[in-house]
Amino acid sequence: MKASAKRKKKREADSRAPSEQAEGASSSKKEKKVGPFRRFLSLLGPGLITGASDDDPSGIGTYSIAGASLGFSTLWMALFTFPLMVAVQFICAKIGMVTGTGLARVLRKHYSKTLLYPVVICLVIANTINAGVDLGAIAAALNLLVPVPIALMVVPIALIILALQIWCSYELIEKIFKWLTLALFAYVGSAFFARPDLREVLRGTLIPTFSFDSKFLAMLVAILGTTISPYLFFWQASEEVEEEIRMGRRTLHQRRGATDKELRNARIDVNTGMFFSNVVMYFIILATAATLFKAGKTDIQSATEAAQALRPLAGNGASILLALGLIGAGFLAVPILTGAGAYAVAETFGKRYGLNQKLRRAKFFYGVIALSTLVGMLVNFLGINPITALFWTAVINGLLAPPLLVIIMLISNNRKIMGQRVNGLWANILGWATTLIMFAAAIGLLLTWNS
Repeated sequence: MKASAKRKKKREADSRAPSEQAEGASSSKKEKKVGPFRRFLSLLGPGLITGASDDDPSGIGTYSIAGASLGFSTLWMALFTFPLMVAVQFICAKIGMVTGTGLARVLRKHYSKTLLYPVVICLVIANTINAGVDLGAIAAALNLLVPVPIALMVVPIALIILALQIWCSYELIEKIFKWLTLALFAYVGSAFFARPDLREVLRGTLIPTFSFDSKFLAMLVAILGTTISPYLFFWQASEEVEEEIRMGRRTLHQRRGATDKELRNARIDVNTGMFFSNVVMYFIILATAATLFKAGKTDIQSATEAAQALRPLAGNGASILLALGLIGAGFLAVPILTGAGAYAVAETFGKRYGLNQKLRRAKFFYGVIALSTLVGMLVNFLGINPITALFWTAVINGLLAPPLLVIIMLISNNRKIMGQRVNGLWANILGWATTLIMFAAAIGLLLTWNS
């Protein structure tokens, strides 16, 4: 029997087309020539982009306000939230890779639609508002560099982003997103212009500060809400599916399951993306704490105000870097916010979806993206206060994240869905700990509502 099996395998190997054999040989030669750093870069994709998109203009505004109003006392949150973000995003990535579908489709197949519909509706509303505020933030940041009225720039910015999503290939979109992540290094650079006191920085980083003061509690809740946000869960899972489609796995049967190597590569990608995200968070808090807080300018309302206020304190260099970082972050975040909502809606109603698809084949999917972008754009012309809009976005996300995390943890431990790829011990410890912390944050949000 063994000999027969060996002969069968040999015949199958010999029957491969010469072109396939040559292709395999050339690819193995390429792998040998590629250095370890380039191999590492080739592993980066959905995890890196998701991590960078977490530092969107509204998130940057939250971190800037934290540094300006509370100084270095919230720096430790960058370390604290890192393992929580890694655990949740890797679990979402694994769900996408093992099931071959996005998160909403898994929910639709295995759970009640009465649970799915409210989740998706809240997600789309929050994402649309957030995208609208981010569009305004991009225009405001451009206004710091070019004296063009903010209102005149919002519409062209929205249309450029929409055109990118609809008419560019997934490969090009992914490359653009990867390059846009580099803009966030501007925040690291701006921190060095600030020349912070090293002892105070180390104290704020390594010694957690906690206070039951309503202002402090509200800020911790805001930081948790903007770093562990529902749209990231949906985007991560859906982009893992997009990556597999890009590799030629176009049917659900081909995409189901994940090898140890694929999961290991996904873990590297997610770890890198979340580390990058939290490094940026850390340096935004550091830069604003070292300048605005020290100068007594504690009452800022947005990332744009932070960039303006930094100019007389840390020089034009820091202000320009913050503005550039804000522009890059916005152009990265807006399509991810609208795209995450579109994935969820299309999967919920069983429609064709994906940035790999042409417009004519996925009209519903791209229609949701267009509608979300245009409604978000209108937010800037309806006289809605952007801070009020972000507050309600935070409320929706803060109340949506905890129950959604419970569902994600149940999915990732369900053998009927995940097979042998259910969570291990540490994934469960960190995943459930994140869920409990987000429930506590939601309760804190309600307690500090009128504070």
